[in-house]
Amino acid sequence: MNKREEKKVRRAFDKRSWNERRTQDSWQIFKVMSEFVEGFSKMSKIGPCVSIFGSARTKEDNKYYILAEEIAFQLTQNGYGVITGGGPGIMEAANKGATRGDGKSVGLNIELSFEQSSNPYIDSDKLINFDYFFVRKVMFVKYAQGFIVLPGGVGTLDELFEAITLIQTKKIGKFPIVLVGKSYWEGLIDWIKEIMLSKEKNISSSDLDLFSIVETPEEALEIINDFYKKYGLKPNF
Repeated sequence: MNKREEKKVRRAFDKRSWNERRTQDSWQIFKVMSEFVEGFSKMSKIGPCVSIFGSARTKEDNKYYILAEEIAFQLTQNGYGVITGGGPGIMEAANKGATRGDGKSVGLNIELSFEQSSNPYIDSDKLINFDYFFVRKVMFVKYAQGFIVLPGGVGTLDELFEAITLIQTKKIGKFPIVLVGKSYWEGLIDWIKEIMLSKEKNISSSDLDLFSIVETPEEALEIINDFYKKYGLKPNF
């Protein structure tokens, strides 16, 4: 643990009066509110979009970077906009593909001390910067009609399971969740089936129907399009 991290831990144990804590927390509420207001204001105008999740560490020559760019491009050619976390890696690839396809390219950037800075492929009027992860996740889910998840780390898993949980608990509609890359996801899915479902019975078998695994951009797009056709909708409504 470095000095900066240690300072954060120690700060949590600082002795402060109730009034000091209440005042600080009260002002923080206004900051949270301002992020929601800005997000709702900008995102309410974007139209039908698909959120694409994946690692910030993926390099341009990685096959998943190339896949993400092509998936985003094909989405725009079918009338969808693209929402990403606004950073490098898979997020950059998806915004790049959306820009190449002349589609809407949205970036929900998060201010971090490492790794994350906004990529150059986001529409200038559709870049939003956040301090709070939970506000940012609301925007990912509230304004997306589908989710495509490429290989990533703990942040990607957080976003994936957030979407699954909200659909499972019927807090949002049953929008399609598409995992790209069978070799990457199969180990996790096997664990979910064998341990979570069969051994511990912590989920229902129907929960496995909440997501699909594909290999190609065409397969991912087919799932998104089939969802729209099921309800007699067109993405460019």
